[in-house]
Amino acid sequence: MIAAAIPTDFVARIRQWALELGFADAEVAHLQLDEDLAHLQRWVAEGRNGGMAYMGRDPELRADPSKLRPGTLSVISLRMDYKPPGIDPRSVLEDGEAAYIARYALGRDYHRTLRARLLKLGRRIEAEVGPHGYRVLTDSAPAFEKALARNAGLGWIGKNTLVLNAEAGSLFFLGEIYTDLPLPLSTRGDAEDRCGRCSACLKICPTQAFIGPRQLDARRCISYLTIEHHGSIPEELRPLMGNRIFGCDDCQLVCPWNRYARISEEPDFAARNGLDAPKLIELFAWSEHEWLQKTEGMALRRAGYSRWKRNLAIALGNAPRSEAAVTSLRARIDDEDETVREHVRWALDRQLRHAGAS
Repeated sequence: MIAAAIPTDFVARIRQWALELGFADAEVAHLQLDEDLAHLQRWVAEGRNGGMAYMGRDPELRADPSKLRPGTLSVISLRMDYKPPGIDPRSVLEDGEAAYIARYALGRDYHRTLRARLLKLGRRIEAEVGPHGYRVLTDSAPAFEKALARNAGLGWIGKNTLVLNAEAGSLFFLGEIYTDLPLPLSTRGDAEDRCGRCSACLKICPTQAFIGPRQLDARRCISYLTIEHHGSIPEELRPLMGNRIFGCDDCQLVCPWNRYARISEEPDFAARNGLDAPKLIELFAWSEHEWLQKTEGMALRRAGYSRWKRNLAIALGNAPRSEAAVTSLRARIDDEDETVREHVRWALDRQLRHAGAS
């Protein structure tokens, strides 16, 4: 039961509270998602979700917010910038001895930060209008979060499948509040698609994972391969992965709109433990205890220690020839994990063949 009528300026007030909590924007999305559902179903039917079987489950929960959270009348879509200050990511990609980690994963796990702020916002709304039913989401349930952000006018879905904003690029996280409050919809409308003829993101992809604008084959995507994919990574893709050990930002780094991406002032998103430009050999030497200690509370935990080692082995195989790299790989030639052993052998063979060619 809502204790008070909703003021006419209530969405503007929600946006102000959101800004005070560190969000960059907030709006109410319209819930027309039929075309997004059809796109997802085609994508899954073509097998482009790879091993992410969960993407094909419960599609109706994504397309109808009232089925995901019964009673939902409105969805508040919010964004929070995450671009960290400091080292230019391009310089890390160009350093074959360094390990590249997607910029969103350098600090605290964004799920934790956004969820805490969304809950605070939900309570602030409750303090104003009385008890209401709501649920907060941070990429944590079946939802079309990018489509909802588009429907709220927070941006358009670019050719690289990410939400782009004309004033902030794409280096931001999304979160939602599903609520039974009947809030007025955004008056912005869907943001105009401003990608135009640009195809820089499609061309730059190291593994050519884009088969067309807004058409991503996850099975070739480095973010998928390094984080979601279990087991062996196809050999033909390994050389193309370079030194990317967790995620990939190439399609964002080349996007012209990201010249407007804003440096985040959020301490949670600042790089931890020197991971914005670490050396491959140093990371590969971490024991599981060290890895658990140094990745505590970070999104890096999603990959798990074995996949972490697997990814680092590939990067060392792609690194410039060095005795240090060979020694590092040989130290793991008998790793307890069979998949890691396979990738170490592959990487060691590449390093030794580099030596033979020199």
